[in-house]
Amino acid sequence: MKRRDFIGAIAGATAATALTACGTEEAPKQTASSEPQKTYKWKMVTTWPKNFPGLGTGANNIAKLITEMSGGRIDVKVYGAGELVGAFEVFDAVSRGNAQLGHAGAYYWKGKIPSAAFFSSVPFGLTAQEMNAWMYYGGGLELWEEAYKPFGLIPNPGGNSGTQMGGWFNKEINSVDDLKGLKMRIPGLGGEVLKRAGGIPVTLPGGELFPAMQSGALDATEWVGPYNDLAFGFYKAAKYYYTPGWHEPGTTMECMINEKAFNELPADLQSIVRNAIKVANADMLSEYTARNQQALHSLITEHNVELKHFPDEVLKSLKTISEQVVEEEAAKDALSQKVWASQKAFKEQVMQWTAASEQAYLRARSL
Repeated sequence: MKRRDFIGAIAGATAATALTACGTEEAPKQTASSEPQKTYKWKMVTTWPKNFPGLGTGANNIAKLITEMSGGRIDVKVYGAGELVGAFEVFDAVSRGNAQLGHAGAYYWKGKIPSAAFFSSVPFGLTAQEMNAWMYYGGGLELWEEAYKPFGLIPNPGGNSGTQMGGWFNKEINSVDDLKGLKMRIPGLGGEVLKRAGGIPVTLPGGELFPAMQSGALDATEWVGPYNDLAFGFYKAAKYYYTPGWHEPGTTMECMINEKAFNELPADLQSIVRNAIKVANADMLSEYTARNQQALHSLITEHNVELKHFPDEVLKSLKTISEQVVEEEAAKDALSQKVWASQKAFKEQVMQWTAASEQAYLRARSL
């Protein structure tokens, strides 16, 4: 009898334990904190007109992704150029903490950081796919972070336009001599190349380009490509539309984060911010690839735009000048030398694969 009672007691205890483990006997203890999660109100300032196709909407996409992916714990409000700060005041606004995010092009800040232009686009340099490869797998992003660190900023690739167009001109370009004295809006290293070729580079934000072209203050302008150029109506101010965009073969846009604001976030939100920007970076290139051809067709068939190709001799001359300018710009400071050495070495390697894969295929497809 004692033995049976002992076995019964063990069986009862085992059953009770099993029921508890299955959650049928007693409710689990509450371990999660009932404290509400902290929310963050962030501002994003941009160098683009509010809601401008591709660039402005790309900034909007980053804000939307961060807000949705964080479940509203980070609420990002976007301000177009001139709404909160001027187009060329974005860098300082984010650096000072007046805004937590900034969407722009790094070449706008080469007066502050000599190496900045290398993180945007280099004439006759890397394509969009190659730029992303250098950034994420070739050490480019780490160098970019080093360049922005003294300003309390964390840079990220925040979109890419792909290969841009050569620009809008009020006269034909048949030789390098036609560039002499030409007043053209063209920023970054491309502007330095134009200057060396005898032109007059001008830096203006996008919203000021059309009136400058219409009034004759500019003889030519580059902006991005058909998708954006159609939206600005450049076809009303210039007749000739040139390709290719030798000066910006794969332009990386940037989304910079105020470092102090970023460090205040818990680890999960930091991951959300960085990965939301990465998603938007890929999305922008996809959008431009899809929209540019539609817009180019409209410009040619509906607005009688004359699509022109720079003569080979002009491109060869510009390439020679570009090589000289880039080497001289890189020699201006130690970090620029370091950045260009990294990108140049990566280019020499990756262009062999590009030639053997995409370039070879595109040639075969055109046969």
